[in-house]
Amino acid sequence: MSKTDILDSLVQKDGGYIKTSDAESAGISRSYFGDYVRMRSLERVAHGMYAAEDVWPDGMYIIQSRFSNAVFSHETALFLLGLADREPPHYSVTLKAGSNGSALAREGIKVYKVREELFEEGLIETQSPAGHAIRSYTPERTLVDIVRSRSGIEIQDYQTAFKEYARMKGKNLPQLMRLAKAFSVEKAVRQYMEVLL
Repeated sequence: MSKTDILDSLVQKDGGYIKTSDAESAGISRSYFGDYVRMRSLERVAHGMYAAEDVWPDGMYIIQSRFSNAVFSHETALFLLGLADREPPHYSVTLKAGSNGSALAREGIKVYKVREELFEEGLIETQSPAGHAIRSYTPERTLVDIVRSRSGIEIQDYQTAFKEYARMKGKNLPQLMRLAKAFSVEKAVRQYMEVLL
């Protein structure tokens, strides 16, 4: 298999995207990769990341690739999970406390932080609207997050999320209450759910 074939297969495997680091991991030199980018007219979409001309833009996937420690949360997770009636105007992510989120914030991304021991609670892999694998949280964890951050969440988003969750098949109320207790918002979550159920 030629170097060009290897790179073509990496682009195909990643849905039209390729990272410089992936090319290097496959044993391709930076200079050859640069030639390949020009030859295939790939577009630079982020530092060290390129996309084919015909690829559907996927901002969430690009963010996830660049900031692997970030998890889509709050309003963005509501949208991904079908608990929102509109796409949020900006992305929201959660990082472990102590992580540097300034690069994300500079790009207009809302950054939340949580203690390390709670960071992976409810962590799942889901798909971006364009079909790429990204990290988010379960519906239960997302509801707990928006209750914790309710002063910064639009009331319409808040109400829609709880109504949609109450109608959702496969909701896990014991898990919701366990997480609400772990994040110290049990009373508020219980009040919302009692009104809806």
